[in-house]
Amino acid sequence: MNIFKKTLTALFLMTALASTSAYANGPRDVKVRAAADLTLAKTQEAYELLEKGGDKTEILKLLSEVRQSQKEFRYEQTERLRQKAGNYLKDAREELEKGDAHALTNLKATLDAYKEMMVIYNAAH
Repeated sequence: MNIFKKTLTALFLMTALASTSAYANGPRDVKVRAAADLTLAKTQEAYELLEKGGDKTEILKLLSEVRQSQKEFRYEQTERLRQKAGNYLKDAREELEKGDAHALTNLKATLDAYKEMMVIYNAAH
């Protein structure tokens, strides 16, 4: 009877651990990863376009896409960093609309923040 209880307990713990790891890599993680990749790619594209002196409306369109995708790039350990990146993004957008040359600096800060978020996210997953 004692062996039966130990076996049952071990089986229960293995099942619990297996379900936890399956949950950790569930559909939510796939959605967050996709949003993270999209956010980083669009930010990089906007930065390169701005650096080359690209079309202002195209850059603003990219920044709008970044703004939307970064909302899905939510991970508890990077939440404060996401908020900072959002502030940099907002500042870069406003400066770009005004024609201020400082927009490139803020967009670079945004890109760096998103890259740091990806490092933290990837280390945990």
